[in-house]
Amino acid sequence: MLSVRLHLDPCPATNGALRVIPASHLRGRIPEDEVPAIRTEIPEHVCEVGLGGALLMRPLLLHASSPSQNAAHRRVIHLDFASVQLPAGMRWSSESKVC
Repeated sequence: MLSVRLHLDPCPATNGALRVIPASHLRGRIPEDEVPAIRTEIPEHVCEVGLGGALLMRPLLLHASSPSQNAAHRRVIHLDFASVQLPAGMRWSSESKVC
């Protein structure tokens, strides 16, 4: 899977930019109780993105955003792409028939 975040507003560190743990997605699904140890092992990276910028990431990448320190907007369009079938009868919206 791949996630694409299209930024409609600038998102510097002071406006809650996304923070990630580089290469953490390579570990697969990480149990929640293991996250604190990984955060101390690998320094996080702040992903500042300007107005109109795009951020591409793997959804399993450990990520979070901090609260904004100012009153600015941080609007983002978040899109997920995958080439796999969803489990348990779920469907991607692109598989729905449109009349």
